[in-house]
Amino acid sequence: MPVVVEPDATAVESLLKAMPPGAHGVPDTGRMLAWLDQHHDEYVVVFGPTVPLDVAVEACEALRTTRPTVSAVLAVESVDTGLLTRAIKAGARDVVPADDPAALADAVRQAHQLFTALRGPSGARHLGRVVTVFSPKGGVGKTTVAVNLALALAERGARKVCVVDLDLSFGDVAITMQLFPTHSIEQAVGSEDTLDLTQLEGLLTRHQDSLMVLAAPSHPDVRDRISPALVQRVLRTLREGFDYVVVDTAPSFEDQVLTSLDETDECVLVATLDVPTLKNVKVALETLDMLDIAPGRRHLVLNRADDAVGLGSDKVEAILGMPVAVEISTSIDIAASTNAGTPIVVAQSQHPSSQAMMALASRIAGEPVAPPVSLTPREQSVAPAVDDKRRLFGRKKGA
Repeated sequence: MPVVVEPDATAVESLLKAMPPGAHGVPDTGRMLAWLDQHHDEYVVVFGPTVPLDVAVEACEALRTTRPTVSAVLAVESVDTGLLTRAIKAGARDVVPADDPAALADAVRQAHQLFTALRGPSGARHLGRVVTVFSPKGGVGKTTVAVNLALALAERGARKVCVVDLDLSFGDVAITMQLFPTHSIEQAVGSEDTLDLTQLEGLLTRHQDSLMVLAAPSHPDVRDRISPALVQRVLRTLREGFDYVVVDTAPSFEDQVLTSLDETDECVLVATLDVPTLKNVKVALETLDMLDIAPGRRHLVLNRADDAVGLGSDKVEAILGMPVAVEISTSIDIAASTNAGTPIVVAQSQHPSSQAMMALASRIAGEPVAPPVSLTPREQSVAPAVDDKRRLFGRKKGA
């Protein structure tokens, strides 16, 4: 994923619009180096217009010798002969006007072509994005948001999407989608150093809408055996095979959740219109700021958004200091579709809640997301029902 070095948030947002999906912004060259240390498949670094020329030139010289497969592109206020000569001599791949998105996009594309030529197609492998759905408060509809968001992103197979259930004690992703996995993340314990995509795919459960699920363990006591190192390995491995990895998390900053947040490209925060939840979300945002997690890549979902409770989105935005990405109103249809094992975006793609989820998916994907084809009433009626308590916990009769 391309990285932009630029301390000005407005400039970062402007530059990212011309970059491929998954491009990332960092404020300085120190963070850039930390990013490159963790992402050996990076192929281009773009230096923004407010980065001092001396700093950019020095970084170009360092990249030329230490990371020759990584191209450096300078996006500057104005291009002159002296600046161009100095930058190219230092090893910059290109110098483009910061206000010319087409030129920047072309420079990044050429950098990718060069990277492919130098390292081969396998060296330029596609890496997907991790989308972590989080709330510090339980019972706010986090799992429902995660599942419906994943289905919206998948567009019935248009994109490869995997849902990872990291609520390791009481994960509900599988039962929400009416799946009964034979494997879960538990079977990956002990594979922190050896797990590969082929092995991991054997632990996934397929949903009918071209979605894959890595289920949570069936027993809460397994949670402590799932190490942060394993979580990191799982997410980084899934990146190699999926366009999006949507992670449903526990409502706390436990170690496994923090690891997921460290790996995330997009963070979806779920809140409801009650003071205790908003207080907890405010504290969570301060924690994310302190840890420098997904700055500029956070999306606030206001669930069960009903003005009758005395709070509106304007007050929520004032309290939390960030805009509301989408609002989802209270609806009995959401609960009914969840109980039927057919998430709302599939059951009723034209429902206002489905439209809100698709708007969120479009925001994350950076391109319009088409609604899935809704099931007919007959198709919904023949979907398997959950009528056995033992199956609710992933066990068959007689097991």
